[in-house]
Amino acid sequence: MSVAATPEALRDLALDVARQAAALVRERSRGEVLVADTKSSTVDVVTDTDRDSEELVRRLLLAARPDDSVLGEEGDDLVGTSDVRWVVDPVDGTVNFLYGLPEYAVSIAAEVAGEVVAGAVVNAATGVEYAAARGLGATRDGVPLRVRPAPPVAERLVLTGFGYRTDVRAGQAERVARMLPRVRDIRRMGSCALDLCHVAEGSADGYVEEGPNPWDHAAGSLVATEAGARFELLPGTLATELLGHPGRTLVTAAPADGWDDFVSLLTECGFVADERE
Repeated sequence: MSVAATPEALRDLALDVARQAAALVRERSRGEVLVADTKSSTVDVVTDTDRDSEELVRRLLLAARPDDSVLGEEGDDLVGTSDVRWVVDPVDGTVNFLYGLPEYAVSIAAEVAGEVVAGAVVNAATGVEYAAARGLGATRDGVPLRVRPAPPVAERLVLTGFGYRTDVRAGQAERVARMLPRVRDIRRMGSCALDLCHVAEGSADGYVEEGPNPWDHAAGSLVATEAGARFELLPGTLATELLGHPGRTLVTAAPADGWDDFVSLLTECGFVADERE
């Protein structure tokens, strides 16, 4: 019998499948982890575990809901006949996985008619589980989550990340350097999905990074918003400078009560492009 397409049922399925995939990733981490291939650059790596985790996720999701679509980082897109599409990152934070740093996760989100309604992010290294369903809140290991009240900008801890292209990294570093003297501090943890969950649980006061893909942020964005954050894809300056055209490429999240001040900071530091230009 197919799992219902309610946010609660899709969340529970996402969490169950993410647990199983995380167990596979955790088991593989006990052996030698080798690079199987590269993608956009020599530092954008893929391991056999990335591929095997995604294959397991696809098989389990389609066993429960065979008519759905699947968008994954490593495999070909699968177009189904239902309104549900799964957005999958089989190992978000592959470089951390490669180096044995305990900040990498399986991320699974469910979209209905293009809107993310359910998601799960499981840290494969630690077993910590984040989950959310639209309108039903977010949890960490089953306990409800709430963002930290936004402090003044100068007292905010901000998470960020860097892309794989040299020119993108250089541009990101310039903007982060402008922001650093104006906030409490900056952290680069290495997993977009987990960074968004850290905002949700109050371990950070904001997150910004230009360039993550939908599978990086789909599930984490719902965890964050259901915990009281605001999440948006803003127009990024690097898209204009490096790609020659504007785009909503800047992944941004912060507690809703401090959103306007955070976006003002990002604009002043050169992260946000003016769409009128």
